[in-house]
Amino acid sequence: MLEKKQNPLFVGTLAKGLRVLRAFDESHVSLSLAELVKLTGLEKSAVQRLAHTLHQEGMLERDPGTRRYRPSHAWLELAYAYYWSDPLISRALPKLVEFSRVHGETVNLAQISGDHIIYALRLPNQRTQFAASIIGRRVAALGTAAGRVMLATWSAQEVAHALESWPLHAMTPKTITDRAVIAQEIAQAAQDGYSLTQGQMILNEISLAVPITGIDGRAHAALQVAVSSHSFDPERVRQELLPALLDTASGIPGETLMQEPRS
Repeated sequence: MLEKKQNPLFVGTLAKGLRVLRAFDESHVSLSLAELVKLTGLEKSAVQRLAHTLHQEGMLERDPGTRRYRPSHAWLELAYAYYWSDPLISRALPKLVEFSRVHGETVNLAQISGDHIIYALRLPNQRTQFAASIIGRRVAALGTAAGRVMLATWSAQEVAHALESWPLHAMTPKTITDRAVIAQEIAQAAQDGYSLTQGQMILNEISLAVPITGIDGRAHAALQVAVSSHSFDPERVRQELLPALLDTASGIPGETLMQEPRS
């Protein structure tokens, strides 16, 4: 952070405004001024000015009764612009639609986002919960099949750095938080060409992920299928879904991924 502040091109006020926007998430859908101060760590007077400006500029809605702020429709406009800007989205979407139509299971496109993955496309089935169908959700990469299978295509030095410094959160009682075990899972994914996890993000969920690699063999995106362990076991997932998921991923041009991971 100090390096950013020393850069003459760095605009501190803008960064503080973005910190206010990033305070909103699935656990904080509307926030009071006091809550924004607590979450951002900024002074109350600064937060008051920033929130007012963001409201005036249409980035935040403000309830006149409660005076609480929440994201505005402008956020959807930004998401719309992002979808048009990323060629991977337009190339992957028809492939995911076809996979979902044929197999009837939830399929997602995950992209690396710093030390997290972010779900950029999600095609749910009829059993999917609301939270598991919304695009833009970020989760710690090390705890996911998608994150592990992407890391499996990276260099040993990059994997070692991720295992040492990337965050881990126990989402369920079965979430693996032992970094040595996760290292073994990544190594296995590098050998197999896929990653399969059980109960890591949601109990009774089996997650299968395969990488979408660029021409250099590195992956910054992955396809992921989530199924219920009440209907599938790992062997059935491998037999029925893995070949189709690998075929779907191979049909998405890899040259679209010649980019640095987003932070």
